[in-house]
Amino acid sequence: MVDVVPVQSVMRSLVDVYAEHPEPRTVAVVGNMPMAANEERAKAIDACDLVFRVNGFVTDEPGAPPTVGSRCHVVVFNRALRATKYVFENYRKRLYLMVEPGRLHWEPDMLPGWWPEDLGLVPVNNAEVTLPLSDALGLPTRAEGTWATTGTMAAWIARTCYPEAELLLTGYSFIDDPNQTSWMHAAGDSCIVGPEHQIAAEGRLLDSWTKTGLTRLLR
Repeated sequence: MVDVVPVQSVMRSLVDVYAEHPEPRTVAVVGNMPMAANEERAKAIDACDLVFRVNGFVTDEPGAPPTVGSRCHVVVFNRALRATKYVFENYRKRLYLMVEPGRLHWEPDMLPGWWPEDLGLVPVNNAEVTLPLSDALGLPTRAEGTWATTGTMAAWIARTCYPEAELLLTGYSFIDDPNQTSWMHAAGDSCIVGPEHQIAAEGRLLDSWTKTGLTRLLR
């Protein structure tokens, strides 16, 4: 078992509504690293009872080589989201969780003007997710304004909500390359690794989960 602080039951109850059934046995979290086509990976993701995707994600196009699957139940994002066309597909059937660690410091309470008017979202409580995760990573979030990436927050939510489930992780470049200072996204854009992130610590944490027998990394 992973020794982490469980999130409040209200989060689990909310996510359950969007899963294939309320007791998911397999959960996938798909990060935004560009991935080569891999039919087995895509099938494994789409076979999961619950699939999380992150920020400006992509899904497989019909007829294209299978790569990261097409199923999506939960979108974890932040206000700096660079939305792709996939983010809002079937949005009435998805749960949108907005992480906002910057609200602890400077981030304003606002959404982009292009956010769909009929799309609700749930702000993720920093006390329940951001700060416990920062403690696990050894990050001084309150004092120095460092916090985990949205991808690691998504993985943390999945692991703490469903500690008994098999967790599949994929699309996390910093597990194998913890020293990168910029990264490409699956949608084709790129950006620097923000100074608020300590991705080497995040990579160590996620890699440690794979030693428990309940988490599997799909490359």
